[in-house]
Amino acid sequence: MKKVIFSLGLFSTISAFAQQNNGSTDSTMKSNDLEELMIQGNRLQTPFSEATRDIQVITQKQIQSLPAKSLNEVLSYISGVDIRQRGPFGTQADISIDGGTSEQTLVLINGVKMIDAQSAHNMMNLPVPLSAIDHIEIIRGAAARIYGINALTGAVNIVTKRGKRSSVTADLQAGSSFQSKDEGDGSGMYGGTSAEITGMFGRDQQSQLFSVAQSDYNGQRYNSAAKNTRLFYNGNYDFNEHNSIQAMAGYARNHFGANGFYAAPGDINSEEHTESSVFSLSSKHTFGNFTVSPRISDRYGEDDYRYYKDNLNKARSLHYTNALMLELNSSLQTQIGTFGFGVESRLEKINSSNIGEHHRDNHGMYAELKTELGPKIRATAGLYGNYNTDFGYQLYPGIDVAYLLNGYWKISTSIGSGQRIPSFTDLYLNQRPGNVGNALLQPESAWNYEGNVQYNKGNLQFKTGYFYRNITDFIDWVRDNPSQPYSPYNLGQNKMEGMYARLQQDFKVTDTQSFGYDVNYNYLNPSFATSTEKQSKYILESLKHQLVAGIHYSINDFSFQIKDRWLKRELGDAYTIADVRLNYKVQDFLLYTEVTNLFNADYQEAGAVPMPTRWFSLGLKYQWTQH
Repeated sequence: MKKVIFSLGLFSTISAFAQQNNGSTDSTMKSNDLEELMIQGNRLQTPFSEATRDIQVITQKQIQSLPAKSLNEVLSYISGVDIRQRGPFGTQADISIDGGTSEQTLVLINGVKMIDAQSAHNMMNLPVPLSAIDHIEIIRGAAARIYGINALTGAVNIVTKRGKRSSVTADLQAGSSFQSKDEGDGSGMYGGTSAEITGMFGRDQQSQLFSVAQSDYNGQRYNSAAKNTRLFYNGNYDFNEHNSIQAMAGYARNHFGANGFYAAPGDINSEEHTESSVFSLSSKHTFGNFTVSPRISDRYGEDDYRYYKDNLNKARSLHYTNALMLELNSSLQTQIGTFGFGVESRLEKINSSNIGEHHRDNHGMYAELKTELGPKIRATAGLYGNYNTDFGYQLYPGIDVAYLLNGYWKISTSIGSGQRIPSFTDLYLNQRPGNVGNALLQPESAWNYEGNVQYNKGNLQFKTGYFYRNITDFIDWVRDNPSQPYSPYNLGQNKMEGMYARLQQDFKVTDTQSFGYDVNYNYLNPSFATSTEKQSKYILESLKHQLVAGIHYSINDFSFQIKDRWLKRELGDAYTIADVRLNYKVQDFLLYTEVTNLFNADYQEAGAVPMPTRWFSLGLKYQWTQH
């Protein structure tokens, strides 16, 4: 805690110094980028400055400056987002928002849902390298109206690059803890390397992005080695100003030691091999004020869990899943606002050694209106109707309203609802004596209420808010005593109230010198109403306090960034993780070094997996853009 207090004191000193040395409040490039950025959503696009609910955006420029080696680590710096990694270096992670479970958060790539019907443990097996990302959108709160099923506590939409100019980015990195490997885990030191290259062919009418990435780490403790391969393509072609076509394809393969992931301490020699692919083809057509956009997409996944990696004839789990998605989105601009309406279908199936063979279909229909009520009030309201072949019909309404007090202050409020369909693992898993599914489960439903106040002037951005969420038919894995297997049940109501505050400020001291700071705090207060005294597996893992703070500074071609995270969960001691990155630019080359977990903290995020101790990295990045 002393480290956190020291960091906050340093922010105050820097702010006071900057006020004396910065006579103007000119907006930085970062602020301008956000004001002009379009929030993609899944149906209606909205300028970031006109958003009517709490949306956080992290840009490519911010991603490049963070001390992060993977998408998982980038998201760990976002207020309200909880990344629980079972393996370091982007190997395997669960993601949740505002105290929810990993099953209640939806991840998308360019609006295509990455839901894995087997288990949310596989949702973050994504094919997109960091250098291919343009920005990331984080939407908090129940969002069925925007994204359909499983956006119960929020959604993360990863938007990849496109543009009219060609570019090439190549990034090489090597790192180590400089600690000797554990006995029985080979010889030498723990360490690893990674490489990725992203190329963009851009012209006035088209944009073609290709990306490939490979990482190979021998781990940070016994049986924690990981190999990760990612391939990604995104293409856009404009036939004319009224007709365009978009295509996306990606493949990810992860092989990693799973020591302590799911069944510690007996799984010390476990291993997991996962593969996933995604394909999407869509088009956009404009007829006057009417726009229609059909899309077909598919996500396929394989999961091979080997409890004994040296004996594949015993305790091996094989899962094959596929989801075919069909969508038709449209919008109509009228004098009273923009109407959005459409339909979507999701056809899921699984073939598994310990879940069995199952399939189900999900069909949704939505309608919404985005309008302005006078010069200062903006509102979006809509309704999402869902039919699932296993669970029947449901309706999920939502409304967002923003009031512009003046050019700097904005008050927003939102009411939203959502649904989470149980996974095939929840329903049918037969993995005795550890875990057994429950075919009688019903979907989770949630209502989310939120209000916030935002101030944005020049180089200063501030937002604070409060939310309340009530999940009914909450699903948790429980058991009566340690001699029994865990099994999921609809336990009752899971209520969550939370408060958050975010402050960011950037200063331009001279033409070649700038610095800034950011402070983000999230507080969660859960309550749980149930008639059972069963032993819970997940409910007490959520965050109670989350403080993320950072400083960045640049002069000429040199820059550095310090990020500090202080986290306290419902159970367990608080811990502080500090990370540092230094950059030096020489023409088109960027030489950088990172130190993560600077103070060598001992901590766990999920399972029985100790996270890496202090880790040193050295990298070289080449960036070329056509002028």
